[in-house]
Amino acid sequence: MKNWKTLAVAGAMTLTALAGCSSGSEGGAADSGDSGKKGSVYYLNFKPEQNDAWQELAKKYTEETGVEVTVVTAASNDYENTLMSEMGKSSAPTLFQVNGPVGLKNWAEYAYDLKGTPVYDELTSDAYTLKDPEDPEKVDAIAYVIESYGIIVNEKLLKEAGYTTDDIKSFEDLKKVADDIQSRKDDLGFAAFTSAGMDGSSDWRFKTHLANLPIYFEYQDKNETDTDAIEGTYLDNYREIFDLYIKDSTVDSKDLAAKTGDDSLNEFKQGDAVFYQNGSWSYDDVVNEETGLTDDDVTMIPIYIGAGDEATQGLCTGTENYWVVNKDASEEDIQATLDFMYWCVTSEEGTTAMADEMGFVIPFKDAKPSPNVFVQEDVKLTENGATPVAWCFTTMPSEEWKNGVGEALTAYAADPTDEKWEAVESAFVDGWKTEYELANK
Repeated sequence: MKNWKTLAVAGAMTLTALAGCSSGSEGGAADSGDSGKKGSVYYLNFKPEQNDAWQELAKKYTEETGVEVTVVTAASNDYENTLMSEMGKSSAPTLFQVNGPVGLKNWAEYAYDLKGTPVYDELTSDAYTLKDPEDPEKVDAIAYVIESYGIIVNEKLLKEAGYTTDDIKSFEDLKKVADDIQSRKDDLGFAAFTSAGMDGSSDWRFKTHLANLPIYFEYQDKNETDTDAIEGTYLDNYREIFDLYIKDSTVDSKDLAAKTGDDSLNEFKQGDAVFYQNGSWSYDDVVNEETGLTDDDVTMIPIYIGAGDEATQGLCTGTENYWVVNKDASEEDIQATLDFMYWCVTSEEGTTAMADEMGFVIPFKDAKPSPNVFVQEDVKLTENGATPVAWCFTTMPSEEWKNGVGEALTAYAADPTDEKWEAVESAFVDGWKTEYELANK
């Protein structure tokens, strides 16, 4: 299995915010190359949940250096289309993101060689880089954040139900606890799981993040890091965990097609459910004054599916975020962008913002420990001998493959029969082969 640190998830987003960070006001993207000898920076950000923090950090940099930095943040599910649109403009991003090796294939020709740059030299390991598909000596992209996901747990509610996380060390344990909570939900006042929304703002949690588990364990068995044809060895396990999500839920599974990511988050925040599948990026949404939840009230456990050595299974840990500098930008803007990146990962302001405001673990020498309790749980599990589950969905052949799996899962949720599950299996296995062949003609 490839080192988990080198794996990333595919993802996409749409444009939602245009903010001129030098002033902090709303506005259009900066005109690349129009800021004089200092150059300027236009960053197309992949992560909407960190938009405010990036806007503030960029504003601080502009105040400190006089270099104009514009951050455009894109919302879920259409980042690739947004990037294509923005790169076609004269004021194209000077800094953008790809989600891993598959995503890089579309943008390698735009990538500035980062090898030997100051920001590259700050990386703690070359494992956090993506090399050029045509030239392995060229570094096209570098990871800037490592994240974890699993099942977020409201420990207060779990205790009310008579359990602790010590009672959940396997899929069998999880099912036993969840089924019991669900059977008593009217008396307890809460369900086991938040709604597994299959709306576009939420389905990525299941067609990508949850689907990572059967891929990971199949790769483990075969000692593979990629494949042109997935066999679906662990799709029965995939069905079992998905069944648990949709049956032990806040809502009837027939309603999941219309349920959103916000619905699921709000159910957890309101104490309507004990369990919520998501990642370390959700920390600020979950632990805050509005929810009344503190670090002592929540934790994250692995997504058990009844496969592998569950006693040593850790959280799903990796990255979907690689920085790419646009080589077609002006020389001044490229230098301004490299300087901004370096400042973000070395300065007191940058490293503090990335750790405290964004909750990031960054793979750079001056990184600060994150106060994020979910990040800390990953560290604790790993230090105690658990093996993080690699983000193998970087090898998913295409966005169309994920959409096919998502559509089949949505139909299955509405009518969880063997026939509907066969359609999920077909989308997973047959769809993989078809999309891989199309992507590698």
